[in-house]
Amino acid sequence: MTTAPTIATAGADTPAAGALWRLEFAETAKLAFPLAVTQLGQIAMMTTDLALLGRLGDQVVAAAALSHTVLFAAFTLGMGLMSAVAPLASQAFGARNPRFVRRSVRVGLWAAVLAGVPLTALQFWGEEILLALGQAPESAELAGRYLFGLSWCLIPAWAFMALRNFMSAVNRPEPALWITLAAIPLNGVLAYALIYGELGAPRLDLLGAGLATTLVNVFMCAAAIWFAYTRHPFKKYRVLGRFWRFDWQLFRQLLVIGLPISGSFLLEYGLFAAAALLMGSISTSAIAAHQIALQTAAVLYMVPFGISLAATVRVGQAVGRRDGDATRRAGFTAMILAVAFMVVMTVIVAFSRHSIPLLFLGDAAASGETIALAATLLVLGATFFITDGAQSVAAGALRGLNDTRIPLLIAAFSFWIIGFVSSYALAFPAGLGAIGVWIGLSLGTGVFAVLLLWRFHVLTRAHYMPAAPEASV
Repeated sequence: MTTAPTIATAGADTPAAGALWRLEFAETAKLAFPLAVTQLGQIAMMTTDLALLGRLGDQVVAAAALSHTVLFAAFTLGMGLMSAVAPLASQAFGARNPRFVRRSVRVGLWAAVLAGVPLTALQFWGEEILLALGQAPESAELAGRYLFGLSWCLIPAWAFMALRNFMSAVNRPEPALWITLAAIPLNGVLAYALIYGELGAPRLDLLGAGLATTLVNVFMCAAAIWFAYTRHPFKKYRVLGRFWRFDWQLFRQLLVIGLPISGSFLLEYGLFAAAALLMGSISTSAIAAHQIALQTAAVLYMVPFGISLAATVRVGQAVGRRDGDATRRAGFTAMILAVAFMVVMTVIVAFSRHSIPLLFLGDAAASGETIALAATLLVLGATFFITDGAQSVAAGALRGLNDTRIPLLIAAFSFWIIGFVSSYALAFPAGLGAIGVWIGLSLGTGVFAVLLLWRFHVLTRAHYMPAAPEASV
């Protein structure tokens, strides 16, 4: 990607340096809070679905997990492309170029449609895919039924993400939070009605759960479009203006930035999927304890992920202004916030390590071995939780610089050369079992966090900046 020389700004040693850092902390926290709560809302909806499906039996829950595995591979591809909207729109906002902001959102929506049509169609073959992967025919059939209702959610879910990133780029993330908070009870009511045939709805079990998710995502997308087109300050950007005009040049830039993000997500997801397989080779208690600890980590991760989204926006806006010092300050501020939060949460988890597994297990007396192992993994997660939060925010800051290809290579090295190899070696040849797997996960995420932080430090110290938005018009 071409680069442009930065315009040097006042150094951080000026008398106002302290005030600038305090202002950056305040602005980052203000932006990150609604983004983090929005992510927690997404987790709440997934948890509601699983709780309702759990009443239909273990086989249904297993089929739902298989369905999510198939869907997530497709969803991640679009997720990376939608993530690229944030740096493009943020840089344009910082450069005071509203036309480029609109173009950035528009190509994101086009990407959602173009990627969504074939990937949605692919979900209809979910049963055949799972059979080819060696799954039991009955489980594959149930998963295929769920996917038939769930698959339609891809395009509206991605479109909502693109619009949410646009709203964040112009410093107004609150509407996405309001929409998500409204969607949580709507999702619960719809899922309950369509799964069990209540409130006058037909009983559709797994198909109903998938349709409920799709309908809720359509609602969220429609609400985001309404906000974007009718409410201040979004309406002045006319994000659907000339939507029929395909912007090949900017679409290509979106792909260049977004596809490596998708690749990084898939590499990380693949590591944790492989870790689950390793746990399955150890014992039933090991995989159950692993899932409990990992689900705890997933909930905690939503806050650093929200801070990561804010880091992309704040860094991108500073890049648009061609302000090298502000770019560096924005990235490191977000990293400090994320690490501080995760340190506090890690201490709380460590003290609650024996209580947390009870939230997931019905019969504590019959699950003593799983509870003890989960408690051990939660303590071992002290390092993992902190480094996982740090790597997320460092990656977000680098996205604000349009730097995604080198982080993809770093992800491959950290997650698979370091993370997977050490997990396997410590679990089996070294004989540490489940504990060894988690030490390996901690090593992989730790190396990833350190290398990403170092790269951001090197790039911003050298005042690296991508081409200004005007140069890409």
